[in-house]
Amino acid sequence: MKLQTIACAVAVATGGFFFTHVVSEALAANETNVSQAANQIQPNQEQALVTRQLATLVDRQHYLNQRLDADTSKRIFDFYIDSLDADHSLFLSPEIAQYKQKYGANFGAALKAGDLTGPYQIHALYRERLTEFYQFMLAELKKPQNLKQKGVFIDTDREKAAFFKTKAEQQDYWRKMLVSQLINLTLSREEEQAKQKALKENPSLANGQDLSGPEDLSPEQTLTKRYTRQLERVSRLKSDDVLDKTLNAMTLTYDPHSNYFPPVDAIELNRQTSLQLEGIGVSIRPDRSNEDYTKIETIVEGGPASKSGQVKSGDRIIGVGQEGEKIIDVIGWPSKEVVGLIRGKRGTKVNLRLLGPGMPLSQARVVTLTRDVIQEEDAGVRSRTVQISRDGKQYTFGVLEIPSFYLNYRARRAGDQYRSVSEDTNNALKALAAQNVAGIIIDLRNNPGGSLEEVARMLGQVIKSGPVVQIRDGNGNVSVFEDNDGGRQTYAGPLAVMVNLASASASEIYSAAIQDYERGIVIGSPTTGKGTAQVQLETLAYGQATLTQRKFYRITGGSTQNKGVIPDIKLVDIYNEEFGERKAKNALEWDTIATAPFKREGSVQPYVAQLAKSSQMRVSLDPQFKYLEQRKALAKKAEEKKRVVLDLDQRRAELLDLEQKTLAAENARRSVTGQKPYANWESYQASIDALAEARAKMKAAQRPALPEEEVFVIESANVLLDYAQLQKKAAL
Repeated sequence: MKLQTIACAVAVATGGFFFTHVVSEALAANETNVSQAANQIQPNQEQALVTRQLATLVDRQHYLNQRLDADTSKRIFDFYIDSLDADHSLFLSPEIAQYKQKYGANFGAALKAGDLTGPYQIHALYRERLTEFYQFMLAELKKPQNLKQKGVFIDTDREKAAFFKTKAEQQDYWRKMLVSQLINLTLSREEEQAKQKALKENPSLANGQDLSGPEDLSPEQTLTKRYTRQLERVSRLKSDDVLDKTLNAMTLTYDPHSNYFPPVDAIELNRQTSLQLEGIGVSIRPDRSNEDYTKIETIVEGGPASKSGQVKSGDRIIGVGQEGEKIIDVIGWPSKEVVGLIRGKRGTKVNLRLLGPGMPLSQARVVTLTRDVIQEEDAGVRSRTVQISRDGKQYTFGVLEIPSFYLNYRARRAGDQYRSVSEDTNNALKALAAQNVAGIIIDLRNNPGGSLEEVARMLGQVIKSGPVVQIRDGNGNVSVFEDNDGGRQTYAGPLAVMVNLASASASEIYSAAIQDYERGIVIGSPTTGKGTAQVQLETLAYGQATLTQRKFYRITGGSTQNKGVIPDIKLVDIYNEEFGERKAKNALEWDTIATAPFKREGSVQPYVAQLAKSSQMRVSLDPQFKYLEQRKALAKKAEEKKRVVLDLDQRRAELLDLEQKTLAAENARRSVTGQKPYANWESYQASIDALAEARAKMKAAQRPALPEEEVFVIESANVLLDYAQLQKKAAL
């Protein structure tokens, strides 16, 4: 199982961030955050005020000009219920009908008045039902369960299913859930035991990493422990959790990228735009050997944890306390919740109770750290070169990896030194051009977007002059962003842009402009399709928000919204088809406006057919691309299953079939690339775990590219070389 490292300022999904314009609102006085007794949660004055503020803003200033009326209110109600009970297994249909009649048509009006009675009352039932669910499952775990129910299935996709009418129907489904989970855990335990046996027989599979297994608990013991922990989490839910669900149900009714962020999550929204975080400078993740513990994985040089000399990699965080407050026991807490306690404003103190590897609880120590601003130096633009050989000659291409379009606008506004992606990119372009590379590849894969101002500057570095993007507001007014640097170009040589389904917003503006100017070749798979722009509402009474107010259009007039950018040269799409704007709820539609006058700076389209043909020939023979196509086909087949059988033997057979096909794909790749095939699935899994462990301990810039990732870069270089040769031939 892959364990994902979670930084102490882990990013939240914003769908891109644009127009770092601040909408001014009066700040309310600080109030006590939560009035919470037993299972009662009530909103405070700040939360009521921000509800009123944000409801008024979406009603009056959203791009759609959609009123917060009765029809919109009913949709908000539905989204709110789905956010709490996505598979429709907690609430009963009579309860939903009752709440809809009482609150549905007036949901929006109440929010505009700062009245949170309805959503908080519904959330109280949600917590009550969650508690009932976990208690029911814990009681059922004490009874014998039949894991071999031939011909009995459970639906795994209930998003559109009707709510159960009675408790009996509901509890029947819960029992099926329990059996299905026990089957999964039985199979997982069998696999873990086989993997540990393979490691014992051949320790070299671990490649020097600690791959000790988790506690060897029975499936029943594991679920009992898990449900007990989750039951405890219900008691830790706070007013912010209710507010988060409520306001995001409201904003989702307008579009997927208008979002509300409670104060803790707002820290992450700010981190994305500035590459700065306020914390102690560690990354954490669950401990492999015991998921109840959260382990410190890496320590940021120069951060508070590093400077203290008291925090070590491998320490387990078993308690967290704020200055002047009691330390809270966090054993059994999810890493995300631990992160939320550790984060905080610069200058504030946090107390950590740490336990060294292998130490008993009696030897835990307390370390006090003062939070500070930490620069994420490792997260910016990275440049390198790649070489390809052809016809006895070697060609060097530059590669610029751009993770986001970042700009620390707060530092700029304050007159302090600041970091920007355009400056970093400009310096990297100059350095690569000085090496006389045969071309430069701009890698925008997995880039979620960023500052519009920055993307305009970056386009100006590679085109001579002209418009780069058109923007329309909700009233139909169109403005054009121009490259107005007087025709200066940092780099005028051969250019390619790599994109995929996770390239969004500013990435799509950049790649669309390069394509429209025919300044370079766009390579990869269709992009996300997020063609909307948000204002960042920083001075709300409580937390922050983004609000969609504008829409992007290519200089040719077509929107980047929904459709995204279609590459000139298509390569395998490694992402699930459900990912992206085209599958998002309430996504704005694609449309067109007039073309902005511009002059093309290159000639790409006449060569696309020949370039695609040559690329397809290489891809069809490449073992890495073959492997990716096979893995995608296997994943798609697995995802298409909307229900699973409650029979351990059948599930084991289905899993074995999938594993054998996956292993065959991996071994075929290894054989062609001169590597020794894996003897069995357990050896393969052990090696994957070892690789993941080793990479987790490296800084991002130090991690070598995986072969299945690097093959896209190599193919892009080949396409760029093909293009240069075709142009040269045409000029003769």
